[in-house]
Amino acid sequence: MKEKRSEEYEVLEEVFDRSTLMTIYDFLNKGVMDEIHGVVKAGKESRIYWAKDKAGNELAVKIYLTVSAEFKRGKLPYIEADPRFKRIKRDTRSLVFAWAQKEFKNLEQAYAAKVRVPKPVAVKNNVLVMEFIGKNGVNAPSLKDVSPRNPTRIYRILLTYLKRLYRKAGLVHGDLSEYNIMVWRGLPVLFDVSQAVPLEHPMADMLLRRDLRNINRYFSKLGVEVLPEDELYRRITG
Repeated sequence: MKEKRSEEYEVLEEVFDRSTLMTIYDFLNKGVMDEIHGVVKAGKESRIYWAKDKAGNELAVKIYLTVSAEFKRGKLPYIEADPRFKRIKRDTRSLVFAWAQKEFKNLEQAYAAKVRVPKPVAVKNNVLVMEFIGKNGVNAPSLKDVSPRNPTRIYRILLTYLKRLYRKAGLVHGDLSEYNIMVWRGLPVLFDVSQAVPLEHPMADMLLRRDLRNINRYFSKLGVEVLPEDELYRRITG
């Protein structure tokens, strides 16, 4: 029991350092959220907590770990050529803060383009608050976990999303697969959009083609008659 509690305290200290706690308190004081509960999803770089606002609306609180050793190496290529983040410091904490801002901006742009993503609520330092996709603290399933009932319909909707993301939001998702697409109330929802890049990013074209290959690979396994990659590319980019 002592060892288990010790491990739990280590995790809490890793996530909730003084700066993060102050950010959470700030959000609570400003009414961004009214209560925060347990972990919904835990990864190497971030933790997602379930929360609610005063009206009872469910929120997801994503806390990026400021001590993640792999963060700088893995994220730098996506952010250093992004014109929205030209003057950022190269230390890990500054990059983490910029990455949270990047995900918030990407969510804003995608949401405005009518792409179904969690609605962004607030961001500060390494803490991002957004709409919770699911109910009563149980997040919606991803395509990795549950195959859609009508895969052809979901495939077509996703292609519409990618077209809107490209033409209206000016973004390429960059890491699209069955791992970061939820299905909620019959519609696909894109999440984990932090790595999405603007069209002028030197990696944008390569990342878009990779997204299209991933989508085609997944849905072809479900028996969907997918479009050839080059035709998809033309339809999305115009």
